Amino acid sequence: MNTRVKRLILPLGGVAAAGLIGATLTVPAQAAGDTASDPLATSGIAAKNVVAYWLGQKAANLVNASPYETQVVAKHISTGGPSADSKPGTVPAIGDEKKSGGTSKNVNLPRTTGKVFFRGADGRPHWCTATSVQSHYRNLVATAGHCVYDTKSNKATLDRWVFIPGYYQGKAPWGIYVGKQAFTHYDFDVYEDGDRDYAFVTVYNGLKAGHGSNLRDTAEWNWKQVDKATYDKYDRHIRAAKGGKYYVLKFVDAGRLGDNVGGQGLAYNQKLGKSVYVFGYPSGSHPDGNHAFTGQTLKWSYGKTFAAKAPSVKAEELVGVKSSFTGEGSSGSAWLLSYKNSRRLGYLNGVTSGVSDTDGNKRIDTSVSPYFDGELYGVYKAAAGVWSGSIA
Repeated sequence: MNTRVKRLILPLGGVAAAGLIGATLTVPAQAAGDTASDPLATSGIAAKNVVAYWLGQKAANLVNASPYETQVVAKHISTGGPSADSKPGTVPAIGDEKKSGGTSKNVNLPRTTGKVFFRGADGRPHWCTATSVQSHYRNLVATAGHCVYDTKSNKATLDRWVFIPGYYQGKAPWGIYVGKQAFTHYDFDVYEDGDRDYAFVTVYNGLKAGHGSNLRDTAEWNWKQVDKATYDKYDRHIRAAKGGKYYVLKFVDAGRLGDNVGGQGLAYNQKLGKSVYVFGYPSGSHPDGNHAFTGQTLKWSYGKTFAAKAPSVKAEELVGVKSSFTGEGSSGSAWLLSYKNSRRLGYLNGVTSGVSDTDGNKRIDTSVSPYFDGELYGVYKAAAGVWSGSIA
């Protein structure tokens, strides 16, 4: 069965992001200035039940999840574009606060990038690309806004949201990180403004179902005995009853995200024309049917940023980069400025929100991102100081 999100081809020029055309969202749970904040999993038991959705039936939902598709349009408009709203600024990467790295001819892939999984408005499991970023509690993930906020229904956020860095075929080498609280620009949460298609998510400490990384190996699971009232609060995939006794899955605390994989820095109000690496999990075909990527392994592209806009989706301040990443799965890909190859760290300066075939040859050749300005930094700052903690 084809489980892809339906592709929308817009009739007007412009690069679009998945889900920007849809129902108006409800008023966010919290809003302060330009920042909107919405809850994901609000308790330890709720977070464990989110993991249960992905662990059940030998991690079937993880293995069978389909890429969340970025909309593709005929061309983009590369006039106008963004401008800085204050002075340029940077936030150093985790572990890179007082260090500098060398260069290398080979591109070492960052450990910070992985996949975010969630249940879409269609009730099916999907994934996007995301990356770990610097924060006070080392618990922050950045991705495209439409990979967190539900732009296809009246619900505020997507269901059962987890981040798995380094995910590959049912394996989670550094654990599963359940989203606790989502932050985006108020204009994206409420108006689906294409210029603000970004989100930051605080995550709980990572969870492991056993001592190994293979989520499909239930033989590694450990159990603990609980009372009936506690047993009833847990999802059926992570509880068991035998001989009148009740048990729930005993999770192992995998630690904080940033301690395990590091976290990229952040750069905002930067000049255009700078070179960035784009890291993501593109999947699917080009418009001509060529299936260039599988979505199974992390890929990279490299290019200089330039101005772009897409009025058809209310996006006037986008940034573009030449890239052959196809739309499926590439949403949320990390754009890293000044990437230090030896340390695998740089400054997050964009997240892919859409892709485009600019020359009409039926091959994707451009990715776009919202411009990271002072308003984005405000959203980041609101998220970067929020604690989440351990739930194991």
